[in-house]
Amino acid sequence: MAQTLTKQAYERLAAELEDLTTRGRIEIAKVIEAARALGDLKENGDYHAAKDAQGKMEARIRQIQGILKDAVILDEDTTFEEVAIGCVIGIRYLGDDEVERFFFGSIEEKREGMASLSPSSPLGQVLLGKRTGEVVAYRAPGGELQVEIVEIGS
Repeated sequence: MAQTLTKQAYERLAAELEDLTTRGRIEIAKVIEAARALGDLKENGDYHAAKDAQGKMEARIRQIQGILKDAVILDEDTTFEEVAIGCVIGIRYLGDDEVERFFFGSIEEKREGMASLSPSSPLGQVLLGKRTGEVVAYRAPGGELQVEIVEIGS
């Protein structure tokens, strides 16, 4: 399934992939080789830790490749009239005065000082397509909660 990403997120992920597939693989190979030189591999903690790190790095490489392969780049000039991937939303839980702001999109997105809200989360699913002023309810582990959409922007 294609993920919608901002241009900045796409470029950051592409740079991370480049770093992991070049410098990252070279460095982990050196660490593994140094650990092998220490002797018996059965009881060599350094070797096993390096192999574990290599496995995690390769999993991240595959994850990023999968994201970038089908990614849809969000037009930076998009104006949002309803909650959609790539917007910034302000919500207020009913009974609370505080407005919380989130970037609505992939967990791979990073906005300075702002948490991301995944469209696939229970709250994200009910917010998608809604407009400012609407109140939505969703089931959370502690029961049903209601939130009002107080702002939608980019």
